[in-house]
Amino acid sequence: MSFPTYFEAFDARQMLADYPVGEEFVSRYTAMSRDELHAIQDAQFRRLMKRGWEIPFYRRLWGDKGIEPGDIGGLADIAKLPVYDKTDLMASVNDHPPYGDFDGRGDNPVVFHTTSGTTGRPQPLMFGPKGREVTNLLVGRMYRWMGLQSDDVIQSVYGHGMINGGHYIREAVTHFTNSLFLSAGTGIETRSVNQVNLMADFGVTVMVGFVDYVRKLAEVAEAEKLFDRIKLRMIIGHLGTEDRASTEDAWHGAKAYDWYGVGDTGSIAGEGPDRNGLYVWEDAQYLELLDVDTGAPVAAGETGDMVVTCLFKDDIAPCIRFNTHDVTEELTGANDTGMVFKRISGFKGRSDNMVKLRGINIFPHAIGALIENRGDLTGEYVCRVTRDENGKDHMRVVMESRGGTDRDEIGEILKRGLGIEIDLDMVGVGDTAKDTQIDVRQKPIRLIDERKL
Repeated sequence: MSFPTYFEAFDARQMLADYPVGEEFVSRYTAMSRDELHAIQDAQFRRLMKRGWEIPFYRRLWGDKGIEPGDIGGLADIAKLPVYDKTDLMASVNDHPPYGDFDGRGDNPVVFHTTSGTTGRPQPLMFGPKGREVTNLLVGRMYRWMGLQSDDVIQSVYGHGMINGGHYIREAVTHFTNSLFLSAGTGIETRSVNQVNLMADFGVTVMVGFVDYVRKLAEVAEAEKLFDRIKLRMIIGHLGTEDRASTEDAWHGAKAYDWYGVGDTGSIAGEGPDRNGLYVWEDAQYLELLDVDTGAPVAAGETGDMVVTCLFKDDIAPCIRFNTHDVTEELTGANDTGMVFKRISGFKGRSDNMVKLRGINIFPHAIGALIENRGDLTGEYVCRVTRDENGKDHMRVVMESRGGTDRDEIGEILKRGLGIEIDLDMVGVGDTAKDTQIDVRQKPIRLIDERKL
């Protein structure tokens, strides 16, 4: 039986020509006009649509809206296509278990991971060789533009297992930066004390990961009195709504850089050396910002849902108008680098009530399933999210009890179910009604966000 290996399934040289890295990346896109960029995007989109029509998921999604192949002539027609989100993908998994019908696999190699499944069944994530390597390239290219050098030593605190994150970052660094890579993982994979000693022993200069754990490691390094041996100069993570200054202070002045992406799409945007907004990688990603309620495009400076089309992902699991439900805004005005790409302000929160807490997605509505069928609880609750003076976010759950509830037991149930420890208050029957408005609303309020983002 004959079939292509991973390295025969795509043209690596063509990929590098289409998506340049390093100095060639900077020179190409600082000299390009918006019209030239649009022409590149349009050509890619036409190829992507051809592939999309071969995927059962998209044939059904588009066919249900009465759309036929001839209706979409190019990128100018993209708004005619419906958006979809994880709900649609998980419906596909339920109807076509165990992988769904959105991948379009054939005999070509597939890289397989899943989402974390924090709130239920994990979603399959599949990448063909070309799609995988372009997502890796976008991260490697971004790191290098931020200032990563080939002689840097990187420590990654992204998790591994079935989740994509740690694997994807390792591939990005080792394939496209030539930097030395330490795959430390989370504190469960490598104890925090060991992590900071690794940094000192191996001369780590750059750390990548979620910023909450990055900050925690700074405290451990202080306790271990290792700062005279640690020479960290860069932190590349997901600052989101977190405080950049407190992260940099914790690491004695190391510069922090922000970027944004999700498992389905890879990196969508990241900061440049100017650290003035996140540049959207528009040669690879087509980003729309749509009004949360109406789905209409929002003007620059207004917040909207990030809806992403991966222009390069025309092999396995194409991504065409995927609604991340993460909210941001397009920045206006000229940038300092001369780059042709648009900029966004970065992750501003979730439009569907999901809260990202210490790098973990928390769905307040998922708490109901965790505490259901308990006679001592009414099932009524409300979550409050606040931010302290250090920029750290906290969630407190206020839950109604009929009496006799073991608070510590409930706290442990929530910790296991949500993947993170949260604060918990027990109150009497009916005491949450004022906040949830359960008496006057068809759907009670479960999340009160007091961060004023």
